[in-house]
Amino acid sequence: MNHQYVKNVVEASLLAAGRPLTLEELASVFDERDGTVADEVKGAIAALTEEYATRGLEMLEVASGFRIQIRAAVAQPVARLWQERPAKYSRALLETLALIAYRQPITRGEIEQIRGVAVNPNIIKTLHERNWIRVVGHRDVPGKPELLGTSREFLDYFNLKKLDDLPTLAQLKELEDLRVQLMLPGAEAEVLTGTETESEPQGPLDAAAELDSQADDEEEGSAQAAAEPRSHGLVASGAQDDSN
Repeated sequence: MNHQYVKNVVEASLLAAGRPLTLEELASVFDERDGTVADEVKGAIAALTEEYATRGLEMLEVASGFRIQIRAAVAQPVARLWQERPAKYSRALLETLALIAYRQPITRGEIEQIRGVAVNPNIIKTLHERNWIRVVGHRDVPGKPELLGTSREFLDYFNLKKLDDLPTLAQLKELEDLRVQLMLPGAEAEVLTGTETESEPQGPLDAAAELDSQADDEEEGSAQAAAEPRSHGLVASGAQDDSN
């Protein structure tokens, strides 16, 4: 097949799908479905990736496949076209997500032990509703508590192909201005707690930046990590956690 034609079809398919597509899915849109087509699709993806290098769009491979998306450098002005308000999440929710991402599989009780406060059920419910976490098993202890881990949708949302692509805790500490802005299309309400007044939500990876310092404190017998992350810090000021 003509290389330009394959490239055009791949580009159109990715834009029309509205979700990541695998190589197999991209190859399936062509009449011929053999190894030759798969190779041509790979070549088309490589060519598009190079072409987009200096444009406002980028080709990215995430956990669910390939997708074309707005480049971060131009996202702020483009966001003015969106009518809906971006959802904002509480620090407690984002810290919980960070702990699941970096210490999975982990139980709710273990999260509470690290943070020093009870996890409100609404936090876990919200993370499940966003399909960012899933139950991956049960701990072999009395009560069989659920083991929580991140999902493929979590990787897709944060532009990750696999969990190994998460920044290391050492890397996070070096990023003074790290901010993960959680914007969900169609979000209509802010998910904030009544006790938190920060105008800017903390990203889930911000909280994770302090997990290694928490681990050091735990080894020394400390019940609660004393260090604060770069932005807002881990909160352990009450018996009950924030809602979501």
